[in-house]
Amino acid sequence: MRLNADLDQPVIVHAARLDWVPSPAAGVERRMLYRDGDEVARATSIVRYAPGSAFPEHVHGGGEEILVLEGTFQDEHGDYPAGSYFRNPPGTAHSPAAAGGCTILVRLWQYRSGDTAQVNWQPGEGQALAPRPGATAARLLFEDEAERVWTEDWGPDAEIRIGNVAGLEFLLIEGKARINGEDCAAQSWGRLPAGQALSALAGPEGARIWVKAAPLQHPDVLPMPG
Repeated sequence: MRLNADLDQPVIVHAARLDWVPSPAAGVERRMLYRDGDEVARATSIVRYAPGSAFPEHVHGGGEEILVLEGTFQDEHGDYPAGSYFRNPPGTAHSPAAAGGCTILVRLWQYRSGDTAQVNWQPGEGQALAPRPGATAARLLFEDEAERVWTEDWGPDAEIRIGNVAGLEFLLIEGKARINGEDCAAQSWGRLPAGQALSALAGPEGARIWVKAAPLQHPDVLPMPG
């Protein structure tokens, strides 16, 4: 499957309007945003766990990056309420579940060679940043020589501009905003090639957004199996 796999083209997907697609695990469904491959794929998805559902134990051959959007995501290592963010580098493993149900953003097989950094932030953790004009708060979740990941809170009716040197990916977590000409709401996801800035006008109640500044595919991205 190839879905939004042309990385040279900007894309915005309003995921909340998409149908849920069953995964191989009972009670676990997906809204696919980006996919290049079959069941094992480079992929970005919104994933919903029904209450009491679980996914079998698995190893992250290509790494996994997760932002918890609603409910509480769980595994044998702990509970991760909405707002938690973590990176499970290649070679790690877990058995995910959600006793009360949850919704998460998941990125798979997008790690680069040698990236072994593991991050586990609970809600509100991470480094506080000086907010840009129009933002009321910002929090750094991860940064190294190739990636920078953070969240921002935008004030009501704020005008926002985020420059883009290497590539940008974003997910609107809460609120509404007009982003690069598109009216976006919670679960609107986008990707912008290098050089295309993000320009936004927040809605009257403001907004919260997750942003990753990084090449849309690392030159040394881990090879897929097979």
